[in-house]
Amino acid sequence: MNLPAAPFISVIIPNHNGEKTIGRCLAAALASQYPAFEVVVVDDCSADSSANIIARYPCRLIRLPEHGGASRARNTGAQNSTGELLFFIDGDCLLQPHTLAKAAAAYQEKGAGVVIGGTYTLLPYDQTFFSTFQSVYIHYSETKNIGNPDYIATHAMLIEKDLFLKNGGFDEHFMPILEDVEFSHRLKKRGARLLMDESILVQHIFNFTLARSMRNGIRKSKYWSVYSIKNRDLLSDSGTASLEFKFNVLSCFIAILLVLLGILLKSWGVSLPVLLLLGTNLYLNRNLVRAFHRARGPFFAIPAVLYYTFVYPFAVGIGVFSGIFSQHFGLRP
Repeated sequence: MNLPAAPFISVIIPNHNGEKTIGRCLAAALASQYPAFEVVVVDDCSADSSANIIARYPCRLIRLPEHGGASRARNTGAQNSTGELLFFIDGDCLLQPHTLAKAAAAYQEKGAGVVIGGTYTLLPYDQTFFSTFQSVYIHYSETKNIGNPDYIATHAMLIEKDLFLKNGGFDEHFMPILEDVEFSHRLKKRGARLLMDESILVQHIFNFTLARSMRNGIRKSKYWSVYSIKNRDLLSDSGTASLEFKFNVLSCFIAILLVLLGILLKSWGVSLPVLLLLGTNLYLNRNLVRAFHRARGPFFAIPAVLYYTFVYPFAVGIGVFSGIFSQHFGLRP
């Protein structure tokens, strides 16, 4: 009995000033235990030494003459690839030894016309508190609806090259992030199927501190709100922008208002609903709490829940307000 040939996969990696991570990214990609693949790196006019680092590895390097953004870099990589399948990752992500093999197996099982997504490993490459918090949160959010995800992220996206090119690739005139969300929504409207496979994993290098975590929350929520307002799905249940996450942010600010109102009126009875609100929020996010615990036990889970519940919502609130403000006044986000 002849087994089907392994489909040839082109791993597409955009790079812009990624000297701190691109070497590890390429070393991991080239160590993949899969028989038929190439690595295509598109340098988006970097000003650091990353292009010289890339040149040391046996991969195809394409240099863009001017900075055009991640979407243009990914599209250029796809157009200059030779694979039947494209596997998109980021320059700060590490393929695991069997990632490509599992992606190819999922494609052969599901058939043509399916866009297959993977996610981050539960623990990141750099296992600091804030990096681990982010990795666990994204892993949980992206795998809780594997049968019908709202989008497939470009940190682990497998798609047929013909399907990608036929649908125009990523929008090069879109916002600087969330191009994968827009592309996924465009594909779904045209009848393509999206599937998540939690066995397809990449390990992310975050290097997050408190400040970087908060800045990331502000930036992502700003563009999410802009896109969601335009797309009229502000209250949709969408991956990392899930309904339970939105309730978490809303409950934090309502709780603060109730406490302040109780202090102002000198009546703690006004603040009693806070307990019910926080209890409801904890119940709705119970599976995320379990994910925090599964990652590194109770001594990580407790501060992670506190950060998620009482600190991170401020970053999201600032981002959402900024996005709404820019939309209202017609400013470029």
